[in-house]
Amino acid sequence: MVWAQSADARIGVDGALPWHLPEDLAHFKAVTAGHPVIMGHATWLSLPPRFRPLPGRENLVLSRRAGLVLEGAHVVAGVAQALAAVAGREAWVVGGGQVYAAFMPWATRLEVTHVDVVVGRGTPAPAVDASWVETDRTPEQGWSASATGPGYRFVTLVRTLPATEPTRGTPALVQDAER
Repeated sequence: MVWAQSADARIGVDGALPWHLPEDLAHFKAVTAGHPVIMGHATWLSLPPRFRPLPGRENLVLSRRAGLVLEGAHVVAGVAQALAAVAGREAWVVGGGQVYAAFMPWATRLEVTHVDVVVGRGTPAPAVDASWVETDRTPEQGWSASATGPGYRFVTLVRTLPATEPTRGTPALVQDAER
């Protein structure tokens, strides 16, 4: 899974990112390029039309709306259908909040951009519990300076427990990727 979050753990406000951070957009593209991306319908709609579908990636959009057709996207009805569509491949969940929560049990790697701003409201970032360990932080201390103002850092976390647990019986959604 990949997301950016504020210092107060918010990923969006009113369907949009509450910051402009070109460095994070470049990081997002580098991480997800060539891999399927899974998102909710609201996240799809939040993308500028010129970036729908996200180029160089198979776009899967979760929707409860039967018969929904989105040009350039594969619409899926739920988690099981999305997992089946990406079976055996590295895939990235890219939002929004409900979609992150639904897929968290199957994730094995998180790419989180921390943005040094306080938003005060909005969609909360996914909960990261003790089953995750930080394996990389750039920069190791402090913040990188953005051309647009807010400081940021990239953090990689991997699950310390197997992504497949006997109670779930479903394969990991996100494979460990080479970096």
